[in-house]
Amino acid sequence: MTTPRRGTATRATPRPVKKAQPVKKAQPAQQGRPVKKAASPRQGRPTRQGRPTRQSRPTRQVREVRRPAPPHRRLRFALMVLLFVLTLFGGRLVQVQGLDGPTTARQALKKRSATVPLSAHRGDVTDASGEVLATSVDRRDILVDQTLVPTYVRVQNGTRTVVGVRGAAEDLSKILHVPARELVTRLTGTSRGALLAKGVTPEVARVVRKSPVPGIGLAEASRRDYPGGTTAANLLGFMSSSGQAFGGVESAYNTTLAGRPGTLTYERGRDGTRIPTGLTQEAEPKPGGTLRLTIDRDLQWRTQEMLQAQVTATEAASGDVVIMDAKTFDVLALATVPTFDPNRPGDDAAVQRNRPLQDVFEPGSTSKVVTLAAALEEGVVTPETKVTVPNRLPRGGTEFRDSEDHGTERLTVAGVMAQSSNIGTILAGEKVSPERIHRYLRGFGFGERTGVGLPEASGELAPPGEWSSSQRYTVLFGQGVSMTTLQAAGVFATLANDGVRLRPRLIAGVTGADGVFRPSEASPRTQVVSARTAGQLRLMMENVVGDHGTAAKAAVPGFRVAGKTGTASAYDPACGCYRGYVASFVGMAPADAPEVVIAVIIRQPKKGHYGGEVAAPLFRQLMTYTLLQRKVPPTGTKAPEIPLTWRTG
Repeated sequence: MTTPRRGTATRATPRPVKKAQPVKKAQPAQQGRPVKKAASPRQGRPTRQGRPTRQSRPTRQVREVRRPAPPHRRLRFALMVLLFVLTLFGGRLVQVQGLDGPTTARQALKKRSATVPLSAHRGDVTDASGEVLATSVDRRDILVDQTLVPTYVRVQNGTRTVVGVRGAAEDLSKILHVPARELVTRLTGTSRGALLAKGVTPEVARVVRKSPVPGIGLAEASRRDYPGGTTAANLLGFMSSSGQAFGGVESAYNTTLAGRPGTLTYERGRDGTRIPTGLTQEAEPKPGGTLRLTIDRDLQWRTQEMLQAQVTATEAASGDVVIMDAKTFDVLALATVPTFDPNRPGDDAAVQRNRPLQDVFEPGSTSKVVTLAAALEEGVVTPETKVTVPNRLPRGGTEFRDSEDHGTERLTVAGVMAQSSNIGTILAGEKVSPERIHRYLRGFGFGERTGVGLPEASGELAPPGEWSSSQRYTVLFGQGVSMTTLQAAGVFATLANDGVRLRPRLIAGVTGADGVFRPSEASPRTQVVSARTAGQLRLMMENVVGDHGTAAKAAVPGFRVAGKTGTASAYDPACGCYRGYVASFVGMAPADAPEVVIAVIIRQPKKGHYGGEVAAPLFRQLMTYTLLQRKVPPTGTKAPEIPLTWRTG
């Protein structure tokens, strides 16, 4: 083996290279101490003898070179990833465009669509002859885009001047007749559909629309109008400014009158502006039906005028009148005082009540006709039956008396009716069992609603098993039971109709949107008493209006009149006691062939309190007017005489 010569470089076997140690940062020199100078890396390492050697040539490192992967593998992987992504996009596209396409389109259309309601024309309310009592007048609401008003430019003498909100308010004030300062408030803001004016006439709306004020828009509206003012106000009810129905037929028949509103759907841009070429869908509104009542407008007006005069003259709290056709039970007038103007209804709910249907009272002596009808029908008395009437009558743990003290009277049953004797009525009525009396009261309509089609009270009629010992007798002359004015008129109409009771009718029928009139359904007929009994009662009631009766002031010259007075103590629920009086008279004419029934109720009169003094004179005025208006010919006959008293021996 040849030994290499000194100084000859040989290829040495590579040795592992030591990992370089990190160089420590030089620490700052402490004050007063010198810093050692680091040795140069180029200097050779000292030998054991301290002599430096020649630096060896650095050894070349050999790195292992890895062969690159074949390119077709990478292309194949990239292609698979691309195909997977394209499959996802394709599936999503099929889902959106194919499967969910219609749904997505509808959702998009819904987001850019606006729907506004289209008001339906509210139907009219008319009287029996078609005269309008309530109607809807065409009106417009004026809207404004408040964001555009500040840009309002006024042109004067060819000069354009930005006048903004204040200038717009000044110009619109002259058209709307609204103070400019109030319009400034309505025109200021960020709303794009603020209400500027409500319910203006179409003529005013057109002038406003033509004004150069930017952002003005119109919306259809209507206002309920009552041409007759207070005429039949409590029967009609009213509409609030917000379009809500209150009271009377307006509320009870709101669905029939209101019709069915429509809608207008259109596409709009992002700023809310309607797209002219966009999709538009319109569902036309269905107008409401026209409600025809049975009342006569002229008779209703005249009745209210006469009633108001009598309530004022007697200083009464209130009064009611019901005028009814004796053959059909159609209500010709339904009046109450005090009343209101439905065009300006106010907020007094007590005045707005339909009292003839909703307020009850104890009828008093007008109810005696039911007791005597029961006694006649049961055959326990006749009109000529003799009755001895003492000054006091002990019954049920109490003593009963008539309206005035008197000695022992000898009256017939007809005389008991004519004199309105409480004691005589008890003596005749107690011959009929309480259960039978209750049945007749129920048959005449006590304690149940009439079914007239409007909100009404049923009145009070307790079962006979619940009557107290004294109530057994008070119900015979109209105390301890209660009824409405309409019910009272129905009792006498039943007697006028030969004992056949019908349902009172206020609604004649409805004319639909198709123009066809549909009458209200026919009333069921109930035979309460026989025609013979009804005829006997009518003859007996004619004596009430005669010279020896309690209601001579109810007589109508030229006509036979039959009726009955009532003077009852008024029940006050505030104190749970009786306070004041209810004076009444209910009658019919002509008595031999009744055409009209009128019930007059005066509550809490201060000047007089007897029915013959307070209510009978008004009855005569109303009956005279009604018979003449309906062209009913005079009777031409005289009532047959019935003995009212009897003598001994």
